[in-house]
Amino acid sequence: MEVKIFETKEQMGIYAADIIENVMKSKEFPVLGLATGDTPITTYNELIKRYKNGEISFKNVKTYNLDEYVGLPKNDKNSYYTFMHEHLFDKVDIDSENIHIPDGNPADIEKFCREYDREIDDAGGIDIQFLGIGRNGHIGFNEPSDKFTEGTYKVKLTESTIEANKRFFEKESDVPKYAVTMGIKNIMKAREIILMAYGFNKAEAVKNMIEGPVSPSCPASILQNHPNVHVILDKDASSLLKK
Repeated sequence: MEVKIFETKEQMGIYAADIIENVMKSKEFPVLGLATGDTPITTYNELIKRYKNGEISFKNVKTYNLDEYVGLPKNDKNSYYTFMHEHLFDKVDIDSENIHIPDGNPADIEKFCREYDREIDDAGGIDIQFLGIGRNGHIGFNEPSDKFTEGTYKVKLTESTIEANKRFFEKESDVPKYAVTMGIKNIMKAREIILMAYGFNKAEAVKNMIEGPVSPSCPASILQNHPNVHVILDKDASSLLKK
């Protein structure tokens, strides 16, 4: 596990974009696992900048997003479908057929989850997976539990996750209570992983992820067992680390 600490979110975003660009240029048909929320925005902005400067292209890139809320229409301003198009897809040259985002409203959610896993496998697996981390140590929407999850599935969100996400909605009651998310097994199958975190509110989760025991009570701690993880932090998020 490589841990890098930076002064600003912009520096973090540039470093993450460097890693992603390297993967994009080293593969003929790169497969990216993407995340949403505040965390990856500086990275996406940097990738868009490099695309506009002619440094990279998304024409041969396939993407698979980590998660999506259950019950929100695709065009809802808070759906992750909308987020990804606003913050990345509509600003680069990616083929719409190569974009994959979990469906939060399938007729048969279990069937959809199985098919999503199969699509990732058929694409050759994810070359690099982008992650944030929740205050309770969740990655994707894999909440603290008594066991690590496997494939894509429907999850009930914890109160702490709902609390953290309510700032995006008009009122707390509008926050979806369920999501579709890749499981821990999906994430761990990626050949390379970036996890980015900033702010004091993530410091305890970061400490538990890096220095705590590997336990499903902190889902992100499983990354200690992955051979190729880049942890990108600011000083606040790293403030509780002993090493």
